[in-house]
Amino acid sequence: MMLDIFSSFDPGVNVINNYISPLVFWLITSSSISLFCLSMWVTPNTLMTSMNLVTKTMNDQGNQTHGKHIKGFNSFIVALFIIIINMNLMGLLPAVFSYSSHLLFTLSFGLPMWLTLIMSAIVFNPYSWVAGLLPGGAPHWLNPFLVIIETISILVRPLTLSFRLAANMSAGHIVLTLIGTYCAASVFSGLTGFIVLISIQTGYIMFEMGICIIQSYIFCLLLSLYSDDHP
Repeated sequence: MMLDIFSSFDPGVNVINNYISPLVFWLITSSSISLFCLSMWVTPNTLMTSMNLVTKTMNDQGNQTHGKHIKGFNSFIVALFIIIINMNLMGLLPAVFSYSSHLLFTLSFGLPMWLTLIMSAIVFNPYSWVAGLLPGGAPHWLNPFLVIIETISILVRPLTLSFRLAANMSAGHIVLTLIGTYCAASVFSGLTGFIVLISIQTGYIMFEMGICIIQSYIFCLLLSLYSDDHP
C-alpha cells in the first residue's frame, strides 16, 4: 500500500521512525551539550566559537527584555533554542521522524513557558499586570473593549507561537517529500530530469536549513518578548 505525503508525520509508519529517531535525537542533543561543556576548559576552536556565539546571541536578546530580571530565564531560552534547532535540523535527515512538525511538541514548550510568565507576573505584582491590559491614553468609552481584546491576544499567544513553528516545519517537509517522490520517478524517465530535480532538492534542503534556524530563533525571540509584560 502506498503512503500519502503526510505519512512522514506519522510516528508509527515504520520501524525506523520508532527506533532510530529517538537514538539520533539523543546523540545530537548530547553532542551539543558536550560541546558547550568542553568549551569551559579546552582551548576554543572554530566549532566551539560558533557555539559560544549562539549562546551570546540568545543571552543578548534576553537582556534586551524584562526577562533579564527573571532568574534563570536567559539560560532556559538558550537551552530551548539549542533543543529546537537540533530537532528542526534532525527532521531533515532521511528516515528520521520530524518532531517539531507536530503541534504537541511545540505546545509542550510554548504553553508551559507562557503560563509560567503569566503566573509569575500575577504573583509578583497582580495590580501592575492587570493594569497592563489597558493601553495608556485610550478613550474611556473604549476601555472595556480594549481590555477584552488585549486579554484575548494574550490567551492566544501560546497557540500562535506553537502553530507558527509546526506549520513552517510541516510545509517544508511536505515540499521535500514531493520533490523526493518526483526524483524517484524521474530515475526511470531520463537522466536530465533527474539531475534537474536533484539540483532543485539540494538547493531547497539548504533553504530549509536556513528556515529551521530562523524559526528556532523566532520561537525563542517571541518568548523573550512575552516577558516584557512581566512587571
